[in-house]
Amino acid sequence: MPLTPLDIHNKEFSRRLRGYDEDEVNEFLDQIIKDYESVIRENKDLQNQLLTVQEKLDHFATIEESLSKTIIVAQEAADEVRNNAKKEAQLIIKEAEKNADRIINESLSKSRKVALEVEELKKQASVYRARFRVLVEAQLELLSQDGWESLEEDNKRGEREVREIY
Repeated sequence: MPLTPLDIHNKEFSRRLRGYDEDEVNEFLDQIIKDYESVIRENKDLQNQLLTVQEKLDHFATIEESLSKTIIVAQEAADEVRNNAKKEAQLIIKEAEKNADRIINESLSKSRKVALEVEELKKQASVYRARFRVLVEAQLELLSQDGWESLEEDNKRGEREVREIY
């Protein structure tokens, strides 16, 4: 157990015949007591400062650990967001490709349907023209026959008779 200033102060030395000067020894002991008390106070102050610094160090170590964990969590969250964004982008691309394929297939189907309708209309037009040609030719043939002349004469007679009546 270390000495205290009180131990030094209360220390009694035995006396001998040619011993040390008592006043000088007492003065020296008083100086030692003062210095020792000063060293003890300084030691206590340093221990208090050390305790304060240790508390701050512990606090900063806790903050550092918390920040490290936060950075790790933030990095993991960023990675997760990035991965989710990639997955979502891939889904959007696949959906767009499906829509594009559907639109292309619908367009091709409509195009084929229109082409078939055009072909059908061309056939119908060709048939119509052939029938109309036959009809026109038949009408021309009727017009070129001799029977029209008698009709013209009958028609002229009828017109004369109508004029005469009026």
